[in-house]
Amino acid sequence: MTGPQPVVYTHGHQEAVLRSHRSRTAANSAGYLLSELRPGQALLDVGCGPGTITADLAGLVGPGGRVVAVDSSAEVLEQAAAYVAERGLSNVVFEVADVHQLKYRDGEFDVVHAHQVLQHVADPVAALREMRRVTAPGGVVAARDVDFASMTWYPEVPALERWLELYRGIARANGGEPDAGRRLLSWARAAGFTEVTAGAGTWTYATPEQRAWWAGMWADRMTGTGIARTAVERGFADAAELDRVAAGWREWSAAGDGWFSMLHGEILARG
Repeated sequence: MTGPQPVVYTHGHQEAVLRSHRSRTAANSAGYLLSELRPGQALLDVGCGPGTITADLAGLVGPGGRVVAVDSSAEVLEQAAAYVAERGLSNVVFEVADVHQLKYRDGEFDVVHAHQVLQHVADPVAALREMRRVTAPGGVVAARDVDFASMTWYPEVPALERWLELYRGIARANGGEPDAGRRLLSWARAAGFTEVTAGAGTWTYATPEQRAWWAGMWADRMTGTGIARTAVERGFADAAELDRVAAGWREWSAAGDGWFSMLHGEILARG
């Protein structure tokens, strides 16, 4: 029997991407989970990236707790391990893993967490089923994913409309689902969870500093990351159009009243 076909991680792990990922904390990206955490718990962090959320979660389960952080990229795991070591945490181990085929025992973890993961996997229901399998009775699976179609901004720079169209097309061509946030509840039920609490959170960028950071990161992504390569190689856009999209991000950033917000679906799933 063959498993899900591999997908291409749309963002890649270039500096412009990790710049965004390193800004994530438990407070700004996993607040819906924090009331579930207790000292001494065993926690699996799926798709941990550079480890900033992982480190916060490890601090919350304490030195008596155990955290296993997994990602598909050995290179990014090295960065995560270095960051966690800098934080002085010793209760985290890092391992390369595929969420569709986790190597852990049934019921091994009290908490399984995945931030911005399910939008990028080949079979999100199968991934949630595996996450459910390794969760102990009474434990919880927590997942949060953005919904790209929910993104909204002002002023209405036309190049950003093209950016959103391009991203959603490229993500789906790579085998992912960019509008994952609205689907989390459905996916969790299909995976067999009997109790699912669904909610939502937002990120908003409106100050000059926030706009400069967010727009600069996306301008760089459109000209120097996996998104740009896929766009050109698969005929979604040429380099000149990607340059225009990047310029559109800089135009939006310069607007004194610029505002950008997005919605993230969130689930706490049990049973």
